[in-house]
Amino acid sequence: MEVMSGISVEELRAAIAAAMQQVRDGQAAITAAGERLQGAQQALSAVTRGSAHHNVTTAQAALAQANQDLEQSMAATQAAAEQAEAYAATL
Repeated sequence: MEVMSGISVEELRAAIAAAMQQVRDGQAAITAAGERLQGAQQALSAVTRGSAHHNVTTAQAALAQANQDLEQSMAATQAAAEQAEAYAATL
């Protein structure tokens, strides 16, 4: 088992736990951002209903892409957290 030199197992576990709290905080921010983007997308759809203007469709596509990017970010943070917690469990 590889442990960083100069740091105890307890300190390493505590540091990993602190990092996981930061991940959870980041995930909460991602969730909030996604909710706000969905609200923006719905509002834009409501006020531009029936418009086929290029700028409107481009804006809608950009908001949809932003939501997709946030979903991918959430998945990446979940994978990172799982791996870090699995490592901590081996200590």
